Amino acid sequence: MQLTLKHYCLIGLALLALGGGGYYALRDKPDPAAAKQPRNPVQVVKIGVAEQKSIPIMVISNGYVTAINTVDVRPQAQNIVKAIHVREGQEVRAGDLLFTLDERSDRSGVLKAEADVAGTRAELAEAETALKRNQELLEKGFVSQAVVDTARSKVNALRSTLQANQALTQASSVALGNNRITASISGRIGAISVHVGSLAQPSSTTPMVTISQLHPIAVSFSVPERELANIVATYPKGDAPVTAQLPGAGEMQGKLIFIDNAADAQSGTIRMKAQFDNQDRKLWPGSFVNVRLVSRTIPDAVAIPAQAVVTGPVEKFVYLVQPDSTVKQQKVEVVAIEQGLAAVTGLAAGARVVVEGASNLRPGGKVRDAEASPAQAAADGERKSKRAP
Repeated sequence: MQLTLKHYCLIGLALLALGGGGYYALRDKPDPAAAKQPRNPVQVVKIGVAEQKSIPIMVISNGYVTAINTVDVRPQAQNIVKAIHVREGQEVRAGDLLFTLDERSDRSGVLKAEADVAGTRAELAEAETALKRNQELLEKGFVSQAVVDTARSKVNALRSTLQANQALTQASSVALGNNRITASISGRIGAISVHVGSLAQPSSTTPMVTISQLHPIAVSFSVPERELANIVATYPKGDAPVTAQLPGAGEMQGKLIFIDNAADAQSGTIRMKAQFDNQDRKLWPGSFVNVRLVSRTIPDAVAIPAQAVVTGPVEKFVYLVQPDSTVKQQKVEVVAIEQGLAAVTGLAAGARVVVEGASNLRPGGKVRDAEASPAQAAADGERKSKRAP
C-alpha cells in the first residue's frame, strides 16, 4: 500500500496530539519535593532578652594634655651667662639653681653703695655731735639760735642721705642676687636656649628655658553644651570622675577641676579640664588622649542590644518574639544608646527580641534562636508537632 501526502499529514497531526497531551499531563502533575516544603519556614535568628538596669550615659571626647603650671625663665637684667647648672630634660625642684650670670659689675655696685652708707654714717655722727655742742653753747649764750638751727638742718639732711644710700644698697643687693637664676616651680625643664658666654636679655622673645609641671597634670577637652546641665546636676561639687584612655598604656583616673565660663558659639561645645596624678609620667604635655566622662545615669531603664532596633519608614520598632515563636513588630522609642545597649520605652523587661537576622522577617513569621542547644530545638519542635492538629 502506498502512502500519499495526505496520509503523512494525518500521521503527523496524530503524533502532535499525543505529544501535547503528554506534555500537559506532566506539567499538571504535582512535584513531590515541592509538596514536602513548609509554607511558613522557621528562620534562624539571634534572640536577646530585655533587661531592666541603670545605664550610665558616657560622654567621649578627644583631649590634649597640658601642664597645670608652666614658667618661662628669663633674666631680670641684661648680663653674660657665666655658668649653667642644669641639663636639658632634667627634673628640678623649686629653688634649684639654674643659671649664674656674670656678677662682677653688680658686686662692685653693692660695695660702692655700702661705702656710701658708711661715709654718710660718719658724717651724720659728726653732725649730731656738732649739734649737741651748739645746743650747750646756746644755753650758755656763746652762740646764737641761728647756729643751732643750721647744725640741726645738716643732721636732718645727712639722715635723709643715709636712708637713700641704704635703699641703694638694698637695690644693689637685689641686682646682685638676680645673677643667680633659680627655679620658681618644680617640674621638668625643656630645651636651653643660652650658652655660657652668651648675652641673656630680659626682652628676648625666647626664654632661657621653660619649666613645666608634670605632676599633677591636666587634660583639656570639650563636651557638647547640651551635656553641661547633666554634668552640673550629677556632680554639684564639680568633681566628676574622668577617665583618660592612653594609647597602648591602659587607663588613668582623674577628676574634673575646671568648667569654662562660656560655651563656644561656633562649635557648640564647652571647654573643661581634668586633673590626673602623673607620678609615672604617662601623660606628657601636648599629647592627645581619649577622655570619657559619665554625664548622667538613667535608672531602671529597659535595655536591649542596639542591633535589635529597626528603623522603619515612620518609626523605630523591634521584632518581639511571641510564646509560639512567631514575631510581631513592637514600636519603641530610643532614649539613649550606650556601649551597645539601647535604653528604650514601649517594651517590658524580660521581653524577647530579635537581635540578628531581622532583615528577612515579616510579622507572623516563625523564628528559632541560633544559640539554642540542639536538644532544646528538638524539644521545641516536638511540642509544636503535638500542638498541631
